[in-house]
Amino acid sequence: VQLQAYGGGLVQAGGSLRLSCAASGRTVSGYAMGWFRQAPGKEREFVAAISSNSGSTNYADSVKGRFTISRDNAKNTVSLQMNNLKSDDTAVYYCNAKQGLETNWGQGTQVTVSS
Repeated sequence: VQLQAYGGGLVQAGGSLRLSCAASGRTVSGYAMGWFRQAPGKEREFVAAISSNSGSTNYADSVKGRFTISRDNAKNTVSLQMNNLKSDDTAVYYCNAKQGLETNWGQGTQVTVSS
């Protein structure tokens, strides 16, 4: 599975961005999908995840109420709607696809929030 994240950019604090991740190589309808981020000098951290059938979502406490993860299995994509962005959200965002012991990572997309 190849994953490509896109949609990052520069936004002012309080603004919104929508990240998307396109999967190719095989369908990811049976995979749990997630978003992680890594800020400069910090370890990669979990942001949000969604089950294969969209029946379950999970969020880091720091983004609850502001970020929404969704997926479109017909399009083989997963998205992350980010609202009320804060400077602490500045990071490179990565998507992943996980099924059993298999985890696939995509290249990240930079999100920069200016205060």
